[in-house]
Amino acid sequence: MAKPQVVAAPVLMSKLSVNAPEFYPSSYSSNYTESYEDGCEDYPTLSEYVQDFLNHLTEQPGSFETEIEQFAETLNGWVTTDDALQELVELIYQQATSIPNFSYMGARLCNYLSHHLTISPQSGNFRQLLLQRCRTEYEVKDQAAKGDEVTRKRFHAFVLFLGELYLNLEIKGTNGQVTRADILQVSLRELLNALFSNPMDDNLICAVKLLKLTGSVLEDAWKEKGKTDMEEVIQRIENVVLDANCSRDVKQMLLKLVELRSSNWGRVHATSTYREATPENDPNYFMNEPTFYTSDGVPFTAADPDYQEKYQELLEREDFFPDYEENGTDLSGGGDPYLDDIDDEMDPEIEEAYEKFCLESERKRKQ
Repeated sequence: MAKPQVVAAPVLMSKLSVNAPEFYPSSYSSNYTESYEDGCEDYPTLSEYVQDFLNHLTEQPGSFETEIEQFAETLNGWVTTDDALQELVELIYQQATSIPNFSYMGARLCNYLSHHLTISPQSGNFRQLLLQRCRTEYEVKDQAAKGDEVTRKRFHAFVLFLGELYLNLEIKGTNGQVTRADILQVSLRELLNALFSNPMDDNLICAVKLLKLTGSVLEDAWKEKGKTDMEEVIQRIENVVLDANCSRDVKQMLLKLVELRSSNWGRVHATSTYREATPENDPNYFMNEPTFYTSDGVPFTAADPDYQEKYQELLEREDFFPDYEENGTDLSGGGDPYLDDIDDEMDPEIEEAYEKFCLESERKRKQ
């Protein structure tokens, strides 16, 4: 791609060239200013400039608000062809699906540029090209979900980025109303089907992450349209827990997700604010409290009227502190209990939840 030329005509100096150092984000200005003043013509290409800014956002996400306007203004003076716009879309897509934790920032960036880039060629504007790029990955979802580990990892990154796009990409109607992209809602539903149809651990973990991210918004949108898609998703999860050969840790994650959804995705009821919530007026008051067991194996939580007495007995009976050296080193030699599958037995809490789940599922099937 040809590098933009410096505008030297005095009459145009009031309108900055895209090469002028003033166009670069403040964190880069000093470096580019030195080259500009030295008469160096080794200015970056569009790809280098955009990648530099994306890396900057990755390292300093807090700079988004202060530098995004200048970034978009620079692009408006630089991205003037179909090829340049396509290159911009690809750079952002790759960053959002290859760099951990950049999917949210990438979605915010895409939303801003979709409303502030002025170029709109016949091939499609920024948002249209972005959705076309996502569609190329979406169309191979079934093959990707059953592919090798590297393929699945790339697919999972795409799924989570699409979830962030659904939450952050705003579509403005002719009357000024702001809505979400319905096409992404449909796509997420099909991506969940692909993940649950290939119930490997990493696919199921991706599905859990996606539902934690978008579940409440998706369910609200489906209910508004009179759809029961979330009920169908939960049924798929129940079938996986009962039938799939996944690890116990993943089954626990799925059970926790079902529990989260049953509590309205953890949202507090409107009739009970945080300050007013009490055990009497908020049924979810104790939902996040841990479950303990008496010496007879009877479960109890903070909601139990004899909690203090039972908990004190538990403290006296059990040693909750492993053998540690003074520097905090665990002398028992144990690793991460979540990652190390030391044995195949469930702990009492998981086993109890699983048994209740199985009984409830069997009851529903007989009805």
